[in-house]
Amino acid sequence: QVQVVESGGGQVQAGDSLRLSCAVSGRGQSYYVTGWFRQAPGQEREFLGGIVSPWAGEPGFYADDVKGRFRISRDNALNTVYLQLTSLKPEDTGVYYCAATLTLRAGRTAQEYYYWGQGTQVTVSS
Repeated sequence: QVQVVESGGGQVQAGDSLRLSCAVSGRGQSYYVTGWFRQAPGQEREFLGGIVSPWAGEPGFYADDVKGRFRISRDNALNTVYLQLTSLKPEDTGVYYCAATLTLRAGRTAQEYYYWGQGTQVTVSS
């Protein structure tokens, strides 16, 4: 059973940076794809970016809206994927979810991910 646990959310000011963590356990030796999503109040869950682990050299893939401002990285030894948020804006406010799938495809929709974390709240004030 794969488990996904996010952490690192909080309340910040516009222009600040924040790093979210996603610990993935229970995958054995399998490669897996980790995706990050955001859900604002009253909105659908929005894809932000993803990465294949533990594939060496994989740079990650991103939604156009956040490319250059958000960056995904990983620590294979810790089975942890990070989402670095920079130049945060009030419209970045929402619940940030990490999700994983054992299907090796650069999934960009929530339906393509099977294992989900509980979410972590990020609030950006102006």
